[in-house]
Amino acid sequence: MTESYFDAIKNVRESIASFCKFISANDLGVTGGHQAGFYVSKYAAKILFNCDCVKGTIEDRWIQIGWQNGVVTTSRYVYYGKGTRDEGRITNFGRNFEFMQDDYVGSYLIISKKPDNSFVASVLTSEEDIDEFILQYNIPVNAKSYVIEGNEECHIDPVAKLKTLLFGVVSRFDSFPETSAMSQFAQDCYNTAYKLSDKSISSEPDKTLIKWIDTESTLFYLLEDKIYKPIYSSPFDSISDFTTAANEILNRRKSRAGKSLEHHLSKIFTSSKLKFEEQAVTEDNKKPDFLFPGVEEYHSLIFPADDLIMLGAKTTCKDRWRQVVTEADRIDKKFLFTLQPGISKNQLKEMTHENLQLVVPKDNKNCFPKEYQESLFSLQDFICFVHSKQDKYKYFG
Repeated sequence: MTESYFDAIKNVRESIASFCKFISANDLGVTGGHQAGFYVSKYAAKILFNCDCVKGTIEDRWIQIGWQNGVVTTSRYVYYGKGTRDEGRITNFGRNFEFMQDDYVGSYLIISKKPDNSFVASVLTSEEDIDEFILQYNIPVNAKSYVIEGNEECHIDPVAKLKTLLFGVVSRFDSFPETSAMSQFAQDCYNTAYKLSDKSISSEPDKTLIKWIDTESTLFYLLEDKIYKPIYSSPFDSISDFTTAANEILNRRKSRAGKSLEHHLSKIFTSSKLKFEEQAVTEDNKKPDFLFPGVEEYHSLIFPADDLIMLGAKTTCKDRWRQVVTEADRIDKKFLFTLQPGISKNQLKEMTHENLQLVVPKDNKNCFPKEYQESLFSLQDFICFVHSKQDKYKYFG
C-alpha cells in the first residue's frame, strides 16, 4: 500500500462523508462532453454540499479542497438542472492541475468532508491501492461512484422479494460456501425474483451480469456480517489477534471478487449456448480464464487458429491487462473483459498495439475516451462474435 492509500483511509475515517469514484474520460473532458470536471452524483451533492439539485435549477458552491500532493484548490461545485442537463461537477482547479491529466483516467478519486466543513481529496493510481480501498468499504466492484456515510449507500436496494430470498440463503449457513456456490445462489435468487430464463439472460447479458454481481455482493456481505459478528462483537486480546482477523476478512474478499466475475461470465456463456472451457492449459502451463471452443481444438493443429478465441476476465485491469497477451500463443487477437469504468488513452493505445480487444459492460462504454468508444466490445458484442465463429460447427452446443 502507498502513502496515498493510508491518507485516503485516514481522511474517510475522520470525515462526515466521502464521495468515491473512478475518474472517467468524461471527467477530464476528452469525450466531447459539455465541460471538464469531476462528476458528482446528486445524492452525494446533497450530503457534501447541501445542494437540493432540483431539476430546472442551477446551484453552485465554492469550496476549498486540500489534495494529497499538498495543493489546495478553491474549486466550484455546480449543479446544472436546466434544459436537458441534470448533473453536477466540481470544476475550477487552476491551470495545469495534476489530477486533470489524461493519465489519471481509471484512477480512483475520494473526496471527504470534514466536521469543520473543509474538504480533502485523494487520488489512488495503483491497482493494489484501488482494490484494497474498494474491499475495505464494501464498495460493489462495478460501482461508478459511491458514498461512504454511516449506513447509507449510494445504490438502489434490491426489491423486497430479492431481499427475502437472500436472507433465506443466509439463514442456511454458518460458514462461507464455496465461491462457485455463492455465485450460483446469487444468480438463483435474482433470476427467481425477476423471473429470468436462459433466453432472457442471453438477450441482455450486460445488464444481467451487473445485476448478478450486485446481488452476490449483497449476499456476501450479509453472510460476512453473520459469520464474523461473534468475532467483532467481542474485545480482542491483542493487536495481533485483531490484525489476524482483519487480514482473514480482507483476503476472503480479495479471493472472492475475481472468481465471482468468472462464475457469472461462465453462466452467461452457457445460457448463450457457447462452447468453451475455463482455465484450459495452453503453452507453458498457462491458463486463460476462458478458451473457445476448448483445449482439444486449441491443441489440434488441424483446427483453424482463426476460429480460436480466448477471453481474460479481470474486475480491474489498469496494469494487469499485460498478463493476458501471453496466455495463448496460437491466438493472435486476445480479448479481455473488465468492469473498470475508464482507462487512459495511453493504455488503450498500448492494448491496441498488443492486439488486445477490450470487452466492457455496455453502460460503461461512455466512461472511455470518445475516440475509443466505438472500438470497444460490449458483452453482447463479444457473444455475437463467438457465435459467428462457432455456428458453422454444428456439433458445438
